[in-house]
Amino acid sequence: MKPMIILTGPTAAGKTELSIKLAEAVGGEIISADSMQVYKKMNIGTAKIMPEEMDGIPHYLVDELEPDEEFHVVRFQQMAKRAAEKIYEKGKIPIVVGGTGFYIQALLYDIDFSEEDADRGYRDRLKKLAEEKGNGYLHRMLAEVDPESAQAVHENNIKRVIRALEFYEKTGTKISMHNEQERTKESRYNFVYFVLTHERKILYDRINQRVDRMIEAGLIDEVRQLACEGYTKDMVSMQGIGYKEVFDYLEGKQDLAETAERIKKDTRHFAKRQLTWFRREKEVTMINRQDYRMEDEILAFMLEKIREKGIWDGSVKRIL
Repeated sequence: MKPMIILTGPTAAGKTELSIKLAEAVGGEIISADSMQVYKKMNIGTAKIMPEEMDGIPHYLVDELEPDEEFHVVRFQQMAKRAAEKIYEKGKIPIVVGGTGFYIQALLYDIDFSEEDADRGYRDRLKKLAEEKGNGYLHRMLAEVDPESAQAVHENNIKRVIRALEFYEKTGTKISMHNEQERTKESRYNFVYFVLTHERKILYDRINQRVDRMIEAGLIDEVRQLACEGYTKDMVSMQGIGYKEVFDYLEGKQDLAETAERIKKDTRHFAKRQLTWFRREKEVTMINRQDYRMEDEILAFMLEKIREKGIWDGSVKRIL
């Protein structure tokens, strides 16, 4: 079984800096499991790691797609597998870093998404319903047939809501049940799965501060420039938190203070859903930052767990 390290957790938990130290220690390269950092030109709102912050560690699935391209779990799965093979060829360890739990699950357990063959007519009708009656209407439709999926998927994630409704329409079974069955598969990787988090109040404070920094750093201008280049708010890339809210601001639907507060609120809700997802995953090691005085103590704990799993021989690859 090939080795793999997962470092995930809710947004604003501090995964980026820790992932660099981890990669330096074990001789790893990083695969982003973030649904937004894959897009070019979208730096501020995604809190994207910049080249000067990578400390020479190669990163994959960062800045690879144009904003008008679709990125979804199947494409992530394909791209991440290719990236992992490149890393293995170098004799390195893939470190999957990011907060999109569904993507990580799909990679670890090679979840089968082949039951696609959807009825285009049904999909188009659902899209029209969303346009006419709002995302909440479709989400309520999903809650009636698959409450588990409705609980796991936010109403604004219209792509996944539609996919779940399509799956039920086509098969008569819940996509949540299908996904649960897929999760019972054994992974083909020898992996260790870390979930980094903070106490809720501290995490929410970090989220609020991050949003303020994004606004100060020019998030409004970033979205305005994307709009000027022809990217529209109905694109998959623009459904990310921070982008759809700023589009509403640019359209005069709310003022700047309301926009910032909405981004903070949506991000906090997203972080809560992320933690719910990670806690139900198999074989996770939760790391609460408040249990450690310094980040180096967290790193030492992680390295010991990785060594115990036989993923790493214990030799530090680079001077920390």
